[in-house]
Amino acid sequence: MNDAEYQLLARAAATCHMSIAGFLARSALDAAHDLGRTAADIAGEREMLHELFALRRHLGQLGNNLNQVAKALNSGADASQAEAVLATVQRAAKRVDAFAQHHLDNRTAG
Repeated sequence: MNDAEYQLLARAAATCHMSIAGFLARSALDAAHDLGRTAADIAGEREMLHELFALRRHLGQLGNNLNQVAKALNSGADASQAEAVLATVQRAAKRVDAFAQHHLDNRTAG
């Protein structure tokens, strides 16, 4: 396992509020209970999780930006970046919707 893979595993475990060992054990047991899954299914899940974690980070950054705009507006300051932040939030929401729809379409097709 390289450093990037370890960090991905550590973030996944933390997101699930589990230790890395617990996360690995749970994942292994889940895989053992479903031996009919293909490598493509597992790879697809890994890509989905990677995308979800990227979306989560991005939404967190957007939330920070939105809070800064709200703070500026509430203090009477000019928030010239407000429109750009809102446009970015809308693009992120569309990305989440598209990702969710794609995932749902693939689950029902498979």
